[in-house]
Amino acid sequence: MLKGLYVLGEEPLRLIYGEPERARLAELVDIYAPPQTAESVHANPSVLAEADVILSGWGCPVFDAELLAAAPRLKAVFYGSGSIKELVTDAFWARGIVISSAWAANAVPVVEYALAHILFGLKCGWQHVASLKREKRTVRYPVAGAFGSTVGIVSLGMIGRMVVERLKTFDVRIIAYDPYVTPAQGAQSGVEMVTLDELFRRADVVSVHTPWLKETEGLISGAHLASMKPYSTFINSSRGAVVREDEMIAVLQQRADLVAVLDVTHPEPPAPDSPLYTLTNVVLTPHIAGSMDSECRRMGQYMIAELERYIAGQPLQYSLTRERAAIMA
Repeated sequence: MLKGLYVLGEEPLRLIYGEPERARLAELVDIYAPPQTAESVHANPSVLAEADVILSGWGCPVFDAELLAAAPRLKAVFYGSGSIKELVTDAFWARGIVISSAWAANAVPVVEYALAHILFGLKCGWQHVASLKREKRTVRYPVAGAFGSTVGIVSLGMIGRMVVERLKTFDVRIIAYDPYVTPAQGAQSGVEMVTLDELFRRADVVSVHTPWLKETEGLISGAHLASMKPYSTFINSSRGAVVREDEMIAVLQQRADLVAVLDVTHPEPPAPDSPLYTLTNVVLTPHIAGSMDSECRRMGQYMIAELERYIAGQPLQYSLTRERAAIMA
């Protein structure tokens, strides 16, 4: 039987690996020591000596050469959260250790968040909320609705594709921008591929799902937002750095009809004096799109399934390579 060890923050342990998940994991591997944190393994690295597999999540230590030297038997890491970019090093990849992440599970609530705001945006929802509070009377704005309207998706990674699949149940046109997706590939998914400029001009709602890479920093400019239709909605649940924030703020100050729904900003949270806090056409949420509370157990269950595949010698569904890890949001 493989020997396993939990290494993550105390609260993530409770959220990701609940009692049913931990009971199942105890059937699969020998959990030979109490749960560890990044602090405890740095204070006592010898606790890693017997670990064949590590079960982790938020609060995981960096797998640098020093930590790996203390874990000579380590063969696989099951990371019950999303991106692993900050955790892995050249030394980790050089060891050939398998790593699987619950990025697909963490994507589910992000998709749900985006879909909710897309549909509310098509109803011109936030504009009506602000107007009623301000005017204390009913004012009707033009509503695109979910019939014959156009939704623009920026980037067709896994989350973008999942949003597209859910949007297909509604009577909307879907257009998308992704330089790595050909028009033919988009058409197979029922999506019209367009330029970024065209997407912002045509869409009634734009939802951004672009990972934060050097190439995507500042991808979305003020000019893009300024070109949006009257009473349209811009949603960003990916990363704040893909938007030129100062330019976005300037447009929103001039275009009271536009609404920006921002679950992410750069920096995060915004600076205390940021106009994002006071602009009535900005809806700020504190990075809540990803897994929270009971949603986190989905990530633990994905990792259980991955561990079962690993033990059975089957291909892992969510394993990551160096290249794939580098482009995750």
